[in-house]
Amino acid sequence: MLKQLRLLICTGTSAILAYGAEQPLNVIVVMADDLGYECLESYGCEVYQTPQLNKMAEAGVQFSNANAQPICTPSRVQIMTGKYNVKNYFAFARLLDTESTFGNTFRDAGYKTCVVGKWQLSSDYKSPAKFGFDEYCLWKINNKEERYVSPGLVTNGKHETYPGQYGPDIQQAYALDFIRRNKENPFLLYYPMTLVHKPFQPTPDSADWNPNGDPWLNDEKYFSDMINYMDKLVGQLIATVEQLGLSENTLILFTGDNGTTRTITTRCNGKDIAGGKGYTTDAGTHVPLIAKWQGKANAGSMINDLVDFSDIYTTICDASNVKPKEDVTTNLDGISFLPQILGIKGTPRDHSYCWYMERTDSSDIRQFVHNNTYKLYDTGLLFNKVLDPLEKSPLAPSSMSEKEREIKQRFHIKLEHYASLRPPEIQALVKPIAKKHRNKKK
Repeated sequence: MLKQLRLLICTGTSAILAYGAEQPLNVIVVMADDLGYECLESYGCEVYQTPQLNKMAEAGVQFSNANAQPICTPSRVQIMTGKYNVKNYFAFARLLDTESTFGNTFRDAGYKTCVVGKWQLSSDYKSPAKFGFDEYCLWKINNKEERYVSPGLVTNGKHETYPGQYGPDIQQAYALDFIRRNKENPFLLYYPMTLVHKPFQPTPDSADWNPNGDPWLNDEKYFSDMINYMDKLVGQLIATVEQLGLSENTLILFTGDNGTTRTITTRCNGKDIAGGKGYTTDAGTHVPLIAKWQGKANAGSMINDLVDFSDIYTTICDASNVKPKEDVTTNLDGISFLPQILGIKGTPRDHSYCWYMERTDSSDIRQFVHNNTYKLYDTGLLFNKVLDPLEKSPLAPSSMSEKEREIKQRFHIKLEHYASLRPPEIQALVKPIAKKHRNKKK
């Protein structure tokens, strides 16, 4: 093991070659919908039970400072393209047709690719294939049905409704079948789950589950049931990988796309944490991130290094020795956290950047640079996010230490640099959409 790690450190050789693997590494990326870190027992949650994710954390590596974007589409664009939103985000529920995703990169490398769960990036039934996925079973491609009871799904270009069935079960079955069918082939499975986003409803494991129930029912008392069901599905996924003998050759990542719904308050580590979806505070962006790679991950460790969603693309490419095209590589913003998964120091981030446009109104753009302790907005406000997680008291210039003044100046330079990366042609796409959006509100 030490010899293998020295080879990785000294030569920079990718993990797959450093470990002498005979087969390409499989990759599974699971992303729950509207799930802040505080909802998992392994992060200190005191009210929901997540035994399967507990096991995943015990066998793998947890990151305590992982950050998504504040809402779903910006996070989906960033995780799939490996770029900060400033470079390519232009509208809610849209991904620019010219973008390349990790699906494209892995498919080009000979992998079988599949996406299952929530799409919300285009109304074109063929768009997942365009973005690199051989197969897909998705909710939210120009369909009106809800995601849970009696859902409407698009599978490989065909729309179907499933009266009396539970959407997450249908998509889970497709994901497991994809893994089984490709146990002899290298595969990438991207699984942006529909759970645990509202409407909050009974699951098939709930005492009052009704397969003919109202698909629009919304009652927060079922949130814990949905957390439990999500956890169960992740456990089934991991168990299938183990049963097929693929655990030592499969990297599994689990995360959430943004903070928890605002109306949900969760007891975690002795504190009540209100969900912050849509906010740029810690409650809106701080998500769980667990990595499992049997026999390779530094099992049971908690990593405090800063991670953001642009890093996932870079990390899975690093782990699998898959090389993006040169024009893609030069535009990526991610830093690989593969070394930390393996128990090596690596090159942790000293800052992360967020460019956030909540919907389609380009006048409401927020930007910030942060590290594990401090956050500077483009408004000039600096916060100590550890002491002031709700960001109620910006640091006054007169009370800042020399270190804090230095951090503010350094972060200000970073903000100016990142803001300059906004392509004019992307911003030009925003304006007509923003105008249409404002007219609708009137």
